[in-house]
Amino acid sequence: MAGRSEHVRVAVIGSGFGGLGAAVRLRREGITDFVVLERRDSVGGTWRDNSYPGCACDVPSHLYSFSFAPNPQWPRTFSGQPHIRAYLERVADTFGLRPHLRLETEVRRARWDTEAKHWQVATSRGELTADVLISAGGPLSDPKLPNVPGLDSFPGAVFHTSRWDHDYDLKGKRVAVIGTGASAIQIVPAIQPEVASLTVVQRTPPWVMPRMDRDITAAERWLHAKVPATATARRGMLWLLRELQVGAFTKRPALLRGVQRIAASHLAKSVKDPVLRAKLTPDYRIGCKRILLSSDYYPALTRPNTEVVASALKEVRGSTVVMADGTEREVDAIVFGTGFHVTDMPIGDRVVGADGRTLAEHWKDGMAALRGSSVDGFPNLLFVIGPNTGLGNSSMILMIESSLNYIADYLRALDTTGAVALDARPEAVRSWNEDVQRRMVRTVWNTGGCVSWYLDDQGRNTTVWPGTTAGFRRATRRVRLDEYTIMTAGAPEQRPAPVEVAS
Repeated sequence: MAGRSEHVRVAVIGSGFGGLGAAVRLRREGITDFVVLERRDSVGGTWRDNSYPGCACDVPSHLYSFSFAPNPQWPRTFSGQPHIRAYLERVADTFGLRPHLRLETEVRRARWDTEAKHWQVATSRGELTADVLISAGGPLSDPKLPNVPGLDSFPGAVFHTSRWDHDYDLKGKRVAVIGTGASAIQIVPAIQPEVASLTVVQRTPPWVMPRMDRDITAAERWLHAKVPATATARRGMLWLLRELQVGAFTKRPALLRGVQRIAASHLAKSVKDPVLRAKLTPDYRIGCKRILLSSDYYPALTRPNTEVVASALKEVRGSTVVMADGTEREVDAIVFGTGFHVTDMPIGDRVVGADGRTLAEHWKDGMAALRGSSVDGFPNLLFVIGPNTGLGNSSMILMIESSLNYIADYLRALDTTGAVALDARPEAVRSWNEDVQRRMVRTVWNTGGCVSWYLDDQGRNTTVWPGTTAGFRRATRRVRLDEYTIMTAGAPEQRPAPVEVAS
């Protein structure tokens, strides 16, 4: 692509679940004039980037996969990172996506051309134009590192969990793990047996439930392969169980008391030391932060070479990490499990809309998108995992497939109306977002008494969907043209009469 410009109907950014899913859906819709722009050298997204020791999914395998690409050979009920990454590589092969991939092609700038009515995309390997731009970068793409005084002068190894340094041998080293989120609780038990000392720096303790993981037997795998309906039924049961739990998270958080008692019992059985147990006991309602699953995290924290410091990392002095409570420990390596840029998507600084403003500027007061997909002032820009499409208790793949339904209908709407572009009406985006935020008020994520990565700097939850996956699927089944300004080539913009926007 270097040295020349090409035009495609659709350009997709990212090749994780969202990007590959979009590519498959485009082909199924009969669209072959598209490219998938991937900044790294292989597909997989977060499941390529996160290769830390112990990395695995906390959603059951048969639910954490595409409905159109079932895998009867999942080896465990909760799959590890290598198996999920291999699954995504197979999806790319099975559905003939390789010719559409542009690997090692980073999107540096995407600008809406108001005259030509298409996207101008500048990449690390040249420029292209596209009628439609699909952002499938995902919220877990860019690691978030805290600004810690003195970190630049630390003489040892420093890396984020999603950028694991496999060339650095932790064996016999003094290691500090900063953070106790979903990645950290997998890393700690994986590295604890081999390090000389392990300092776990915990600002806020998580609620941890037992991880009911096991091998999927050869008989089960044979049955799922020979009788696909059994795998479909298994997926359906896993889905239904989680759908039935949604009300407790979104409407009646008090119903989570029983779950919290199970988590508290898990902690009590695993940690006998009352001082350590007190450090590890959250002071907020379970579900406010993502519920974590592990059966070996707590035992690892009780080992003689492991220490939990219930404080935040304040600064680094030479090879010494200094916590806010004054605790100091000399270490050889610092591992940051500090999450990602979720509520401030980095792609926002690179996408410029019709009025010349970046998406980040447009979202300065908080992210918002119509049905999680489109943004006013950014015609023909669609998100696969957009604002308020995340989940607190189920599989993101369900939400991705719903967004793909919406994108497919969006593209059909362009054809049936003869439009070159659709631009979400500001009032439609506002109405949708106000409804989402109204429904968010009573959820456990807003009332549970914690500060989580679901919330933005203004304390608004712009990440999670406050309802069932079935509800989101219904809301994204069809594009409502009354929610858009229709843009045609060489003709005035058509604005349908305003109607009440329903969610």
